[in-house]
Amino acid sequence: MIQLIKTSDGSHTLYVPELNEHYHSIHGAVQESRFVFIQNGFDTCKANPANIFEVGFGTGLNALLTAIESIKGERMIRYTSLEKYPVSEEMVKTLNHSLFAGKEGETIYNSLHSAPWNINTNICRNFQLLKIKGDFTADSLTGCHDLIYFDAFGPDKQPEMWTDKMFEKISSITNRNGIFVTYSAKGAVKRSLRSNGFNVTLLPGPPGKRQMIRAVKI
Repeated sequence: MIQLIKTSDGSHTLYVPELNEHYHSIHGAVQESRFVFIQNGFDTCKANPANIFEVGFGTGLNALLTAIESIKGERMIRYTSLEKYPVSEEMVKTLNHSLFAGKEGETIYNSLHSAPWNINTNICRNFQLLKIKGDFTADSLTGCHDLIYFDAFGPDKQPEMWTDKMFEKISSITNRNGIFVTYSAKGAVKRSLRSNGFNVTLLPGPPGKRQMIRAVKI
């Protein structure tokens, strides 16, 4: 049974005993998400409008923090997220992510989770969400995206998500000069990205991780 865990920065994550894996870093769920996906992803992507594709909606934390950033400016964000196993409504209600997202955090967080699957939904000013309930390894991907958040469970836990074939799929929906970010820094991931048309850079990682990957589509 999935368990609620409080991480080092006070924010919650979920623990999956069957995989012996957490949804986020135990060193700080919000801290990790901000560092990897906002600071090293969203903030470096200058496309306007920006089309973002996320592998792994999970608890909605990355979408929440991105939506909060979007209302600070004027850029339109079109956010697509693919999730095979949605978190239950009961579990969503126990998570405290919205407490770390400012005065509009709770409203936006609730809107993200109440949005219907497979339908474009306006969440807040400048932020449109399309949640897709599907299987990344089996489903065809469509669209042209400027920024990829790759937030699947780790390569050691779900290796099928991190194969050359999967990164070929990612490459096919990433615009030229599009940015890819993930918390992983595995050598096999770097090689797969390079073989599928990305220029790969290793960056310092968030607390608890030495390095992370940011890549740009050539």
